[in-house]
Amino acid sequence: MRVAIIILNYNGRHFLEKYIPVLSKSVKKQMAEIIVADNASTDDSIAYLNKNHPDVEIFSFDKNYGFAEGYNIAIGRVKTEYVLILNSDVEVTPGFLEPMVDYMDANQKVAACQPKILQEADRTHFEKAGAAGGMIDVLGYPFCRGRIMDYTEKDNGQYDNICNIFWASGACMLVRRDDFIDYGGFDSAFFAHQEEIDLCFRFNARGRFVSAVPQSVVYHVGGGTLNYNDPRKTYLNFRNNLLMLYKNLKPKHLLPIAIVRWFMDYMAALVFLMKGDIKNAKAVVRARWDFYKMKSDFKEKRARNLEISIAKRIPSAYKGSIVFAYYILHKRRINN
Repeated sequence: MRVAIIILNYNGRHFLEKYIPVLSKSVKKQMAEIIVADNASTDDSIAYLNKNHPDVEIFSFDKNYGFAEGYNIAIGRVKTEYVLILNSDVEVTPGFLEPMVDYMDANQKVAACQPKILQEADRTHFEKAGAAGGMIDVLGYPFCRGRIMDYTEKDNGQYDNICNIFWASGACMLVRRDDFIDYGGFDSAFFAHQEEIDLCFRFNARGRFVSAVPQSVVYHVGGGTLNYNDPRKTYLNFRNNLLMLYKNLKPKHLLPIAIVRWFMDYMAALVFLMKGDIKNAKAVVRARWDFYKMKSDFKEKRARNLEISIAKRIPSAYKGSIVFAYYILHKRRINN
């Protein structure tokens, strides 16, 4: 068995019922095992699996550890060469696993990869959480090939080339199990959101690669746990993005980026406020305050990351500001 497919579940019986049968039919049993790591669900997820999918292994946790620590615990329990981190609201396609495994077998410096991720509801368009591969701009704002801000492109085969990207989506990420462990796994302090970008930042900074393998295709519902406009999601994305930059940026890059981000983040809060979205405006402000309160806890992590980083500069795929490109230049696709 070379791959452990791990699905983290919290009260997601409806997704398990819909997508586990598809997954079971789409993978070769001699290649992969399916594991559901349950974050102390209060619904009947476990009972459903025991009755209908006795071949699926279950890791039952004593509490909800969140996405980051939940996967850390689960991955620590397996011994396979590869781990596929798979959201419960993802529908896979037949043979989706082989292209990613084959590519990583042939490219030992690649630590992680992702498939092409399309919308489950509209299968002609890319999905927000990963699309055709995650990128990052000079100020640390993440975006994707095929998705900038809220704009998602139609899939016309424009991203069907295998290429290196900055981050692979936690919705569906194949990672070398030993690399995941050796590079520190997900940061449990993040709880959820952008932990995969933080991990991939470490991969890039230490000379490893992350790739998109679009010959593999999956469909993602998206927002299965938190709606994209949920203030809790806004809070976690803003806070964790700042923590990620603090942990990983070299001093000469951190200060100027921190200054610009102070203005831009409060501008985002003002935009929410002008739209009458008080909850999301408060979420941005609270994220920044909590970031400052948490910084001292991250000093050792930052020192460690900078000590073993070999990259001379932030490995950014886009040298400008994606916010400026999108809102001022009206760009809907970045060609690099």
